[in-house]
Amino acid sequence: MSAGELLAATVPMVKTLGLEFIETTAERAVVRMPDQSDYHNHIGGPHAGAMFTLAESASGAIVIAAFGDQLSRAVPLAVRAEIDYKKLAMGEVTATATLGRPVADVVAQLDAGERPEFPVRISIRRADEALTGEMTVVWTLRPNS
Repeated sequence: MSAGELLAATVPMVKTLGLEFIETTAERAVVRMPDQSDYHNHIGGPHAGAMFTLAESASGAIVIAAFGDQLSRAVPLAVRAEIDYKKLAMGEVTATATLGRPVADVVAQLDAGERPEFPVRISIRRADEALTGEMTVVWTLRPNS
């Protein structure tokens, strides 16, 4: 099961928004949200909350892809997030996530008995490639008790 399939099966909001996982690797996650009038804001584009969920879902996909082999000993958790809305989003939007730290460094911290934190950076673009938002989600791997 891919990271995208896992998220679609376990996170109800993914299904609710109809998110499509285009690519999910340890290097990059790409998630598309189709244009859906039920999730529009007052000016006809995707609601800010839907865009946040899209970007956060892309960050979760890359975390699962990069650290899925650590799930038996640690649980990934979002610690904090910051989003900047840059330009009006209209139509379908796509979020692309990248890890801000090498996987090996994060795992080494976990191996040392620490609770690592690492950023995931996400860009949100319209179909015409215009940048509509940027988000950073800081994740941790909380060791199991």
